[in-house]
Amino acid sequence: MLNHLLTITCMLCLVRLSHEVCVDVPSETEAVLGQSMRLTCIDCMKREEVKVRTSVDWYYRPNETSSRIPIYKNQDGKRESLDSPLKGRLLWNGSHDMQDLSLRIQNVSFTDSGFYQCRVYREFQFDYFTPTASTIKNISLTVIEKASEDPTAIYSEIMMYVLLVFLTFWLLVEMVYCYRKISKSDEQAQDTATNYLAIPSEQKDSTAAPVTE
Repeated sequence: MLNHLLTITCMLCLVRLSHEVCVDVPSETEAVLGQSMRLTCIDCMKREEVKVRTSVDWYYRPNETSSRIPIYKNQDGKRESLDSPLKGRLLWNGSHDMQDLSLRIQNVSFTDSGFYQCRVYREFQFDYFTPTASTIKNISLTVIEKASEDPTAIYSEIMMYVLLVFLTFWLLVEMVYCYRKISKSDEQAQDTATNYLAIPSEQKDSTAAPVTE
């Protein structure tokens, strides 16, 4: 009975793990000139069994005072790159279930710096009513000429060198300790042999002779 329950539990766990997991993560805010950049926009749905119509609109503003420029839209899986300075360089980088609604900019240029906005609109379809929900996510993007070094990578490299120096020092200490221990053992053995050879031969014979009655 216990084995049967464990089997059922494992099967339920596998079924749960087989579903797509949605994790809302912030977008990167730095792009490298000439490379590609992912504008991350994730809007997780709480209940997968509910039918929903989803549309997403992307906008771009070169600066805070300029007006929004529509650059991309996806409505029920129908994707369209709109007329804008980024036309021809935008690719859909989201998921089929429309929880990940990200875009990727190819061949980033300095003029791509600015403010991006992801507007998600959902219409949930129930039996008697159709509630709606909307989400807005803003991304401030800066384009740089060269990639900046990751502080985490620098910290990891420093820790690696520190560990290497510590292990080298520890190995040297162990070698010196073992060398001294071996030298001390050799000296003790040599002293014992010297003391034995210094004993007169008569004393050796009397010491080695068996005792008789």
